[in-house]
Amino acid sequence: MEDSAIVALYWARDERALAETAAKFGAYCRRIAMNILADAADAEECENDTWLAAWNSMPENRPARLAPYLGRITRNLALDRHSAASAQKRGGGQAALVLDELAECLPGTANVEHAFDAAETARHISAFLKVQPQPARDIFLRRYWYCDAVADIAARYGMQAGAVRVSLHRTRQRLAAYLREQGVLV
Repeated sequence: MEDSAIVALYWARDERALAETAAKFGAYCRRIAMNILADAADAEECENDTWLAAWNSMPENRPARLAPYLGRITRNLALDRHSAASAQKRGGGQAALVLDELAECLPGTANVEHAFDAAETARHISAFLKVQPQPARDIFLRRYWYCDAVADIAARYGMQAGAVRVSLHRTRQRLAAYLREQGVLV
């Protein structure tokens, strides 16, 4: 079923929207959640929470592409669940590694007076990624948006894991330099 037809079902408050969404995007959302949570049961709950969140918050602009919309919901829910699990000394997955890697090129929260608003920083990161070469951008997004493991990224793009790590390192360095140029304190 096309995305626009699924969105129309949501707007008609037809419960078939949930089944169609799960059939088309279930594996995609489950993968995102699993990469962050590393627990099948938590990933499944996160996936189900995604369908409920989509049901309750379908935007008025009716997204033309549901994958990014649902992916963002899933990612946010999984990160929230991971934070709660980490606070209880549980957790795992790629989220902690990903956040540690990005810490070197993102502003800290310790100095609130000098930190840009998170939305402004996100805008700068998006602008930076738009001008990056396609392979570097794809690798960066697979690691830091989807929280894919380095080995999975290497397999996906037919690269050695070391080459993926080098690409990520260089992209993070360029991102840090770009953010400094834009006045974002790193």
